[in-house]
Amino acid sequence: MDKIFKALADSSRRQLLDQLFKKNGQTLSELCDHLEMTRQSVTKHLVILEGANLVVVEWNGRYKLHYLNVAPIAEIYDRWIGKYERHRIEALLELKNNLEDDKND
Repeated sequence: MDKIFKALADSSRRQLLDQLFKKNGQTLSELCDHLEMTRQSVTKHLVILEGANLVVVEWNGRYKLHYLNVAPIAEIYDRWIGKYERHRIEALLELKNNLEDDKND
């Protein structure tokens, strides 16, 4: 998880993930076209994202395609966000049920 949080901490890497979310399976050149970064910077950030398993690479002939891997983000959601959200949803359901009970009395 530390590698994932470290990778997500940088705004440039989040931009890369956003670009892959918009259109998955992009080459380095395609990614560079949408970002105001040098090719070397994009490559550096992609290596970190690959190390965190947020980006996976597939070779298609001589083209290296980059794909967003949402599984690590889902793990973060389940572990850190979902459990807190669940309490809020339960509280809203309880409030709704109480309001309905009051309405029926």
